[in-house]
Formats: sequence, C-alpha cells, structure tokens
Amino acid sequence: MSPVPQEHRLAVGGLSCAACARRAERALAETEGVLTAHVSFAAETASVAVESDVDPSRLVAAVERAGFTAAPEADDRAEAERSARAEKADRRDLYLLAGAVVLTVPLLLPMVLAPWGLAFEMPGSLQLALALPIQVLVGARFYRGALAALRHRATNMDVLVALGTTAAFGLSLVGLSSGGPLYFESSAVILTALLLGKTLERRAKRQTLSALRALSELTPTSAELETERGGVRVPLDAIGAGRVVVVRPGERLPVDGKIVEGDSVVDESMVTGESIYVARGPGDTVLGGTLNGSGLLRVEATAVGDASTLAGIARSVKNAQLAKAPVEHRVDRIAAVFVPIVLLIAGLTVLGWLAAGAPLSQAILTAVSVLVIACPCALGLATPAALMVGMGAAARAGILVKNAEALERAEGLSAVVFDKTGTLTKGRPTLRATLPAEGVDETALLETAARIQAGSEHPLAGAVLDAWREAGHPPPPAPSSAHAVLGKGVEAVLEDGRRGAVGSLRWLQERGCDLDRVASAHEHERWGTVIGVERDGELIGALAVADELRPTSRPAVQRLQAEGVRVYMLTGDNAAVASAVAETVGIEDFEAEVDPHRKSAFIAELRKEGARVGMVGDGINDAPALAAADLGLAVSSGTDVATHTADLTLLRGDPLLVAGALDIARRTNAKIRQNLFWAFIYNALGLPLAALGFLSPMVAGAAMALSSVSVLGNALLLRGWRPALSGRI
Repeated sequence: MSPVPQEHRLAVGGLSCAACARRAERALAETEGVLTAHVSFAAETASVAVESDVDPSRLVAAVERAGFTAAPEADDRAEAERSARAEKADRRDLYLLAGAVVLTVPLLLPMVLAPWGLAFEMPGSLQLALALPIQVLVGARFYRGALAALRHRATNMDVLVALGTTAAFGLSLVGLSSGGPLYFESSAVILTALLLGKTLERRAKRQTLSALRALSELTPTSAELETERGGVRVPLDAIGAGRVVVVRPGERLPVDGKIVEGDSVVDESMVTGESIYVARGPGDTVLGGTLNGSGLLRVEATAVGDASTLAGIARSVKNAQLAKAPVEHRVDRIAAVFVPIVLLIAGLTVLGWLAAGAPLSQAILTAVSVLVIACPCALGLATPAALMVGMGAAARAGILVKNAEALERAEGLSAVVFDKTGTLTKGRPTLRATLPAEGVDETALLETAARIQAGSEHPLAGAVLDAWREAGHPPPPAPSSAHAVLGKGVEAVLEDGRRGAVGSLRWLQERGCDLDRVASAHEHERWGTVIGVERDGELIGALAVADELRPTSRPAVQRLQAEGVRVYMLTGDNAAVASAVAETVGIEDFEAEVDPHRKSAFIAELRKEGARVGMVGDGINDAPALAAADLGLAVSSGTDVATHTADLTLLRGDPLLVAGALDIARRTNAKIRQNLFWAFIYNALGLPLAALGFLSPMVAGAAMALSSVSVLGNALLLRGWRPALSGRI
C-alpha cells in the first residue's frame, strides 16, 4: 500500500510579486518527495502535498535556497514570531514612509510652485542630500530582492525597480558632476510612492484574510475543566474527549460536545448563519466557538482542537482560499515571462530613442519609466485577492467552497436538481394532523399512540412523541411489553393492562379494525404517511405524519427560476408525496421512487443535453449524483459522504443558500475579470505610453503603486456581500 500523502503549510516571506511566488513554488515542486506545491502571493503562504516521510525542514530549506524566508505555519511559536516581526516591520515602514515623505516634498517644491510664478532652482548638493537617504534606506529592500532573484537567475519586480531608480539616481550623479540635468526627484518619488503602495497593499492583504482570522478568534484558548476539586482553568490542548468542561453565561464554548447538565440558549450564528438564539439542554449537542447565553452548562467534550467543527470549517476556508482557479494558472504563466519581456522593451526603448537622436540621459530616463510602470503586482493579485475575499464572504454566510475551480463552475449553471428529503424538506417526520374517530378526544388519541410507542426509535414514533412533548405533557410511561411487526407497526400491552397497536391502516384492517371510522385519512396520504391507532381492538383514530417543507424552499426555487435556472426534483418517496411537494414549491419537472443509480443517470442525461448541472443533496444516496454533477452542493446536516463528495457545503438547511452560492460565484468571478482587465489594460496602455515618453518616471511610480491597491480595493468590495432573503445576520 502506498503511503498516504501529507499536507504542510508554510508562511513565506520576501515575496514582492507573482514572479517571486512562482519561483518559490518551483523550488518546492523540485524538492524530492513533493507531490504538488502552491504558493499564494496574496496570502504569502505555501501549501505543499508531500509523501509521508518528507521532513518539513526540507521544504523550509528549499524556499530559503530560492531567496525567501519560510516557517511552518502550524508551528504556533513560529507563527507568533512571524506576527511579531510583521508588526515590527509595519511600524518601521510607517516611520520610514513618514521620513521619505518629509524628504521628498522639498524635492517636488520647484515643480509644484513653477506654475504659480514662484520658480526657483534647488542646489544640486541639497537635492542629493535629500534623495540619498531615500535611495539607500527605502531602496535597500528592492536591492535585496533584486540581488536574491538574480542570484537564482530569475527576475522579478524588485529587479525592475532597482534598475529604474538606480538609473535615475545615477544620471543625476553624472549631471551633478558635469552640470547636466538632475533627476533626484524622480528616483525619490518612485521609491516613496512604491513604499506607500506596499504599505497599503499589506493592509489590504490582511483584510482579505479577515474571514480566517475571525474564525480562529472564535474558539477560546482555555477552558474550565471539571475535576474532583472543582473547576480548574486549563489550556484548550490539555482537554481530551470525554472530559467535562464548565461553560458560564456569556462565554464561548471551547469544545464540541454534549450537554450533561444545564439549560441555556446558544448563539450558533457562526455555523448556521442564523442570529436567533436556540434552546439547548441535557443531551443536546453543541459546537465549539458558539456563544452560551443565559445558563450555566456542563458539557462533555466530543471533539477538541483540530477535530472540532470550527477547525474543520477554518481548514475548508483556508484550503479553498489557497487553491488556484484555472484562470490563475494562465496568469502565472504570463507573469513568469512578463519581467524578461519588460527588460527587453526597456532595452529597445533606449536604442530607439538613441536612434532618434535623443541624448543618452533622455533615453535612459524613458526606459526608467518603462521599468517602473510595468510592475506585475496587480496582475498577480487580481485573481487570488478576489478569491480570498469572495470565499471569506461565502463562509460568513454559511457557504463553504471546497476549491477555487468550483466557483468558476458555479457561475455557469443552467440547471439545479434538488433531492427532496432533508433538502427541500427538513428530513425529519413531524405530526401533521390528528384524526380522532367519532367520540374520541384528540388528546386521548395522541396519548394512546405515545404510550404504545414510548421507547421506540422509529422516525414515525419520534414524530408522535415529539408532538406529545411539545404539547407540554411529561414523557409517557413505557408499555409493559411491546412487539414490532416489521414493515407494519408495533403492538403493545400498556401498564394499565389495556392492549393497543399503531401501524399502517392496511395492517390494522387485517387485525379487524373498521377503517370507516377515519374515512378522512386517505386525504392526508398525498402528503405523507397515515398511521392508525388501535385500542382494545377498536380503531380510535389516525395520525398523519409528514416530512415538513423548509419555509424557504419555495422562495429558493422561485429565485433560481427567475435567474433562468431550470429546477428539477428527485426523490425516493412515492409519487403522491413527490407531486404534492413539487406543486407546493413550484417545480414542474420531478421524478419519484428513484434510486441512487437513477439520480446519477438523470444528471448524466441533463449534461448530455448540454446543461451545466448543479445537484443539491444531503444523504449517502445522493453522493453518486453529487459526484456526477458539474457542481455538487451538500447540506451539512446530511452525511459525511455527501459533504465530502460535494464541491460546496451549505452550513445550514436553507435552500436559499443555493441561490446565494451561485450569486457569490458570479460576483467573485466578475471581480476576477474586472481585476484582470484593469491589470492588463494598465500594462497594455502604460508600457507604450512610457516607451514613447508620455509618462515621467514619477507618474509611472505613482501609477504602479496605485494599481495594486486598486485591484485589492476592488476585491474588498465583496466583503459586504450577503445572500439575499436568507435570514443571514
């Protein structure tokens, strides 16, 4: 048996553009034992799939040999050190930026004041004194990045900036010694603008990852563990499954678990998206990260740390955000050759201007504009920034996206197929109607049925017992004896000696009951199952039990249809029930009594006709259809098989989230297209304008810095997205 691949994540530092990320990615991919590697420029993170015996230190060494820094992201100490270094670097850059601005403004004064008739010439020695600290201190980072790239026989944005600003500064030194023109303000403005752009870019990048940070902050780092000596506050990693923790009002639950004592209300909006508090008591399950409301709870831990639901959600979001969409692979290939092409264009620009009779200084200065304007940062950020923000917004709304490719496929769906049970319906039978025979009280009918079925685990029995409890009655006493008749019902001897049975009407008729006593029962068979109740050989009534429709099923279907999506329903239920549900929710095309094979075959038929199909389901029987569809959407209350097979997981059973998923997919892909359009247009227009001398180096530097910020800003507009009409907080 081949070893199971393992996944490692690294925090990667020193990436200045998409070309850097590609170089680090190539270094990892070429390491022995690495199966796949992906480095995200936007997230500054590497995701590496390796054979089981690969030491993470080898991955770190590979990245460092490529000229970057790396540390295992799962290493809490390394992550803390990285965060501390990042904060320290941010403060240092702010001080450096403030100093650069103070030094740059005087260099610009002659240019700014000239139109007002206040022209004056600043001494060259003063210009040098102002520009030199900027060239040395601000330019140092670009020189370091450029040298690291060149040592590895590669080029990146740092190479373009270092060449451009050095050329402008060098020409100024020549001019200072020979009495020629000075360009100190050009190099100073370029570096100051780039430093400002990088500062804003880092801030925007952190905002794109806000969904992950918000998830990580939900779970407490410690918990009150119940011991023989009372409650003791311990770190979360010291708590194992089976231990009991105490959760006080207003605290977040530290673990997934089962309540063993206490009643409270819990805010589960981080998982369900619903802001309404839900009642929870002994025996109920609760999730780590949710907020305890009014009562003291004692909770037995069932999953802690990485095994918890919240950790699983965070992993899903992170995996999806770090995945590459197909369009991003194409952009990466362009970025890999972009910088060498720009260097070639800059060289041709110098030769062209010299051939046209321009002085060397003008030719070089024009080439500087070409080098500076051509930064590929915006191109590298266009796709991942939109993906990270879009997927983060989806996660906050209760939609987990498994991979970036799923978003592209979600946008073009023309048909959506719903499973009925657990998707359009709640998946749990409830008592729909009580049909007592003449002379029988409704309460007496329900009580008899509850007493006969007390202790039964059958779903129909559960519906009856739930209705009895919801009516405010205490749990019924268990019968003296009970016997289940497979496929027909249950007969029992009650504690008072009376005999009774609950089951299908046909079975009770076989037992001698007169069905005419509940003649109206057949009217309810269209919606679900009708069971009769016998007491001492006489039919005393019937109960109609049905799987209740979700309140948003019809609005969800209507919204999809309004957007031009054809909606279908498949169910293993009988034709009468299927017809009633389809009519109620507004679905014209449906099939009943279908098995898992037929579901996947139905999907295949639609695809063969040219439709792009999404499948929504929740059960094991839906897994083949989810896999066969262009896009699988699983309701998370369903089985693990379904959620593992699907491309998207809906964290709450709200069919409107299906339309929401398609909406955020469209919006995210639209942002990607917008970002790529502006990134390409920026370079397509900027390069020739710079080569022809229409853009000064200062304008080119400012434009280049703003391009990355504008791409990130456009992506961040997705943070305000909310799924319409879905009760989302």
